[in-house]
Amino acid sequence: MKSINDDASTQDVDPQSDHSSDYLAHPNSHPEPHPQPRRPRGFAAAPVTTNTGGKGKKEREKEKERTKLRERHRRAITSRMLAGLRQYGNFPLPARADMNDVLAALAREAGWVVDADGTTYRQCPPPSNGSFAARSVESQLSGGSLRNCSVKETIENQTAVLRIDECLSPASIDSVVIAERDSKNEKYTNARPINTVDCLEADQLMQDIHSGVHENDFTSTPYVSVYVKLPAGIINKFCQLIDPEGIKQELIHIKSLNVDGVVVDCWWGIVEGWSSQKYVWSGYRELFNIIREFKLKLQVVMAFHECGGNDSSDALISLPQWVLDIGKDNQDIFFTDREGRRNTECLSWGIDKERVLKGRTGIEVYFDMMRSFRTEFDDLFAEGLISAVEVGLGASGELKYPSFSERMGWRYPGIGEFQCYDKYLQNSLRRAAKLHGHSFWARGPDNAGHYNSMPHETGFFCERGDYDNYYGRFFLHWYSQTLIDHADNVLSLATLAFEETKIIVKVPAVYWWYKTPSHAAELTAGYHNPTYQDGYSPVFEVLRKHAVTMKFVCLGFHLSSQEAYEPLIDPEGLSWQVLNSAWDRGLMAAGENALLCYGREGYKRLVEMAKPRNDPDCRHFSFFVYQQPSLLQANVCLSELDFFVKCMHGEMSDL
Repeated sequence: MKSINDDASTQDVDPQSDHSSDYLAHPNSHPEPHPQPRRPRGFAAAPVTTNTGGKGKKEREKEKERTKLRERHRRAITSRMLAGLRQYGNFPLPARADMNDVLAALAREAGWVVDADGTTYRQCPPPSNGSFAARSVESQLSGGSLRNCSVKETIENQTAVLRIDECLSPASIDSVVIAERDSKNEKYTNARPINTVDCLEADQLMQDIHSGVHENDFTSTPYVSVYVKLPAGIINKFCQLIDPEGIKQELIHIKSLNVDGVVVDCWWGIVEGWSSQKYVWSGYRELFNIIREFKLKLQVVMAFHECGGNDSSDALISLPQWVLDIGKDNQDIFFTDREGRRNTECLSWGIDKERVLKGRTGIEVYFDMMRSFRTEFDDLFAEGLISAVEVGLGASGELKYPSFSERMGWRYPGIGEFQCYDKYLQNSLRRAAKLHGHSFWARGPDNAGHYNSMPHETGFFCERGDYDNYYGRFFLHWYSQTLIDHADNVLSLATLAFEETKIIVKVPAVYWWYKTPSHAAELTAGYHNPTYQDGYSPVFEVLRKHAVTMKFVCLGFHLSSQEAYEPLIDPEGLSWQVLNSAWDRGLMAAGENALLCYGREGYKRLVEMAKPRNDPDCRHFSFFVYQQPSLLQANVCLSELDFFVKCMHGEMSDL
């Protein structure tokens, strides 16, 4: 079987490459006549001149394209195979596994030993004297011992006892144990299930072993802290706490569930709502004092986006009024789609370093609010009440472009639209195109469809579409790099403002169209994660640089077969990739639920995601945030939530 490592030798379709060399190839490079050089990689490479005729050159180019298509097709099949092995077989395959990794995992599953250099052999050497080591079932056995036993073919003339060979390769549990007969020469060539009188003792032992491992038993599992997010709208636009008594009743319910703490959004549109650099924290001070009375931990969100647009809350909290006033004269401070429509949910990342906000840049505005908060509540930091600060980095507080805006007409499962048509991001795109020697690439794709398009309906996202040609890779690299640069710039100042405090960044779960080669919805959101490369790695490298905790939005519901088929979604595959990519880089991971209310099965899925059962490194979430409108509402089942909290704490079985 040809491995993907071998396939990677083809220059233009290297799946492991980050294509950085694509942007470094010199347009004026000239090849040596003898020997004939390989064609330079990248969209900036000059044509290769050869002494052969034009017809031969065209044939070679056609064959090269056919090879690329075959490799992409084979890689897509490999990706689905790996996803199935991870999801249904619990194989701990790395994020960029190839066929060698698959073969090694299958060999180990079958009981073979596979060394790092590929040397493969059975776990135990073959018997030297024609007999197998065996022991009586009366000795202490474990579940692993029973799984690693095989049929004993040589029976010695001894008292009839049950014997188990420990050196052969593992076999099915139902067919590995046989009873020894009194006859010296009698041999068994086929195993039989443990269901006879001769095997009653072993059968009982197997039942005892299985009874000790319950599928829903979360006792003695790692302790995962649980926070409840307080509903938006508890503080009005004048920064006044609306209903202190109602908040106290809410906290009484939260405390009764043995929850570790609460999460509070600090809205930029409230704190600095009316005048530039005039910060009002009075309502938050009153709220934090109440939380202190209940001895709950506190996480605070620096919310630099609008509330009420795509959020589940009924409250409407816009950006600061003075910012909206600037936007009336300069609409390019907001994200803009291809049709020129402006999205006022958050500021465009194009102004991160542009002094268009009353003499300040975008990142300076964010830093000034974070610094004001740190100074105002220094006493709460000192006493440890504030345990962490989450920094909002985009739409809905998540690190993403506002590509799925319902106010623009988007409906699930549309692919969304690129949000890069304000003049500041367009200037950035022009500079990038000029830097790479292709000024005519300073444009967004004109065949990427609309908010509610499907990938196959577009020329850009369809299979073998423009997303995978030279221009497409250039544009998507620039688009995702803008997201990465924004995170890097803001987090550099956040770590300065909140020194020695845990900082959190929320990553979205864009799971629809995950099974298509282009991953169209992720591309418009800013994650360059098509089939041929890992788009989360460069993002998490920046998060690791600033030692932040990655909080992932988790889905706790089960999709019907029809729902899973139509948009080719794969929430489990996405979760596996994101969490393992973060953990492999040493990041702390946390979770937050996406829906407002769950049944018991939904809670169970959230717990299993927070504490994976078969992870050999025993990795798990550091905390989990449960968001809901209010625990006082009738549709919130407190008994179910109590089960969930106890399972997260490792105190409850039989969820």
